[in-house]
Amino acid sequence: MGLLVGSVRPGRFADKVARWFLAEIGRRDDMQTHVIDLSEPALVDELKLTLEPSDAPGDAPALAERIGGLDGFVVVTPEYNHGYPAALKLAIDYVYREWRAKPVGFVSYGGMAGGQRAVEQLRQVFAELHAVTLRDTVSFHMAWEQFDDEGRPNDQDGTAKAAAVLLDQLAWWGLTLREGRAVRPYDG
Repeated sequence: MGLLVGSVRPGRFADKVARWFLAEIGRRDDMQTHVIDLSEPALVDELKLTLEPSDAPGDAPALAERIGGLDGFVVVTPEYNHGYPAALKLAIDYVYREWRAKPVGFVSYGGMAGGQRAVEQLRQVFAELHAVTLRDTVSFHMAWEQFDDEGRPNDQDGTAKAAAVLLDQLAWWGLTLREGRAVRPYDG
């Protein structure tokens, strides 16, 4: 399972959310996690997260290989100005076939909407790529008020339950779609 951290801003809140979610995944024995953090220097270089023009898709072979080798994803995304980050859009668009017939879940955060407007936009993008987005999400409304000084959610029981639902769905869809792709490759 891939955990795609979609913010590259310095001082980003994504680190706190991603660390919490990684701990939730760590409670399970049915999935291994591979973090794909868009702020990794190698990905910044590969995606050319600058204003330089690029020839996407297909211009990020290392990212495509990482995405292609995984059976499902959770995207950690903030909501910036009623949308998701440009770096996340770039990373999604640089990879194409590798997203097909794979499940994608979301952990979002932001202000009053908790990142849900970003998630709704991402659902449209992933549908175009023939990925299967999961219905249930985890979202943090007014996120900076939802975590204690140690990086734990204030509502540990509620967030753990929401994470478990998302991860249960991801495990089911990941296995089902992997077996389906093995029996009959998806050409979409």
